[in-house]
Amino acid sequence: MNPFDLTGKTAFVSGATHGLGMAMATGLAEAGAQLIISSTSKHKLEDALNEYKTMGFEISGYVLDVTSDEQVKKVTAEILKKQRVDILVNNAGIIKRIPALEMSPDDFRAVTDVHLTGSFHLAQQFATSMVSSKSGKIINICSMMSELGRNTVSAYAAAKGGLKMLTRNLATEWAKYNIQVNGIGPGYFETSQTAPIRVDGHPFNDFIINRTPAGRWGKTEDLKGTAVFLASKASDFVNGQIIYVDGGILATIGKPNNE
Repeated sequence: MNPFDLTGKTAFVSGATHGLGMAMATGLAEAGAQLIISSTSKHKLEDALNEYKTMGFEISGYVLDVTSDEQVKKVTAEILKKQRVDILVNNAGIIKRIPALEMSPDDFRAVTDVHLTGSFHLAQQFATSMVSSKSGKIINICSMMSELGRNTVSAYAAAKGGLKMLTRNLATEWAKYNIQVNGIGPGYFETSQTAPIRVDGHPFNDFIINRTPAGRWGKTEDLKGTAVFLASKASDFVNGQIIYVDGGILATIGKPNNE
């Protein structure tokens, strides 16, 4: 018996139309899971669904703003009428790079509402079904900013730090129902968003390569194994943990310039 096999399982992955979310969703599908994804954009959702189907995966999708209580309740209820959801991946996210002295309360709330409140509400809605069946996996996509600060991302860091603690608290409350709640903290990855700064000679590119013990940016496929592990029976006694997939950044203070 393969403890990583997800055949017969259904996974809901929010914000899985591109980048890291799509990579993790693809990993789950490759392990056998049926996919349900969401996006705030109908156009992006349709393009992504076509791409997943081209890869041969069974998938459906919903337009969903995770900050809307009404939409979350409506979409989750519609899904759960049709099928149970075994795996939830809270991946939807936004970032606003604004110095703390200049950030408005509305901008701060916009970021925390997506990452923190949205993740809580989706987990709460799907957990009702998981409690009944005494089985479920919830994976919250945290960040290195769950542990570290950085200029201009106060709202994002606050949200991701809160998501780390939400993960631990939900694990504590729901473990008795055989629900495992864990997190993944990605480091710096090769995505379309980072492409402009991943060029030789760019100061930030040099900084990341020198700061990362692995000496490179992460590739999106580097996240697949961790997602499958946390979604599968292989992690049945793992709960409340954040696994950082960062090439070793959080393990070191960095190396001297002359190394």
